[in-house]
Amino acid sequence: MSLNLEQYVAEFSAQNINGEHLLQLDGSKLKALGMTSSQDRAIIKRKLKEMKASLEKARKTQEKMEKQREKLRKKEQEQLQRRAKKTDKCSSDATEGTNEQ
Repeated sequence: MSLNLEQYVAEFSAQNINGEHLLQLDGSKLKALGMTSSQDRAIIKRKLKEMKASLEKARKTQEKMEKQREKLRKKEQEQLQRRAKKTDKCSSDATEGTNEQ
């Protein structure tokens, strides 16, 4: 509707075309849905291309954020392990010092 193609809404609804299905449509499928105007198909295909590019960009951003979180989690885990080793070393040094006295 935002593309001023509301004449196709009824057929798209009747065929249960949702956002996921919409992204899978090509020119021949659009034609089969009653979109006889090549200009209308071109508008839809251009918009679908933009949407796919936007989805891909969002997916890459999400992956990047997940990698950063994983890197940070590993770094924190390494710091905890180093602290634990220091604590163990200090307590064993203290125990040895007590045993010597």
